[in-house]
Amino acid sequence: MSISRNERERAIYRSRKMYQTDMDSNLATAEARGEKKGREEGRQEGRAEGRQEGRLAIARNMIKRSRPIDEIIEDTGLTREEVENLR
Repeated sequence: MSISRNERERAIYRSRKMYQTDMDSNLATAEARGEKKGREEGRQEGRAEGRQEGRLAIARNMIKRSRPIDEIIEDTGLTREEVENLR
């Protein structure tokens, strides 16, 4: 009641309220950006893992067909150590 009678107090109240609203909005925006960035990074990591799993599956099939290790390395892009660990 006392705030509503005093113009200066009302202005201070409105100013504080606007500040708090701005801070809440900024926080929500930052959280949304962080979530979006996290999802994108997760997708990229998932794609990279999927590509690696695909290369490993191809290498396993080539090993079953008794392909030379150099051919497997060339065709899959895996390292010699990675191919040897599949044997």
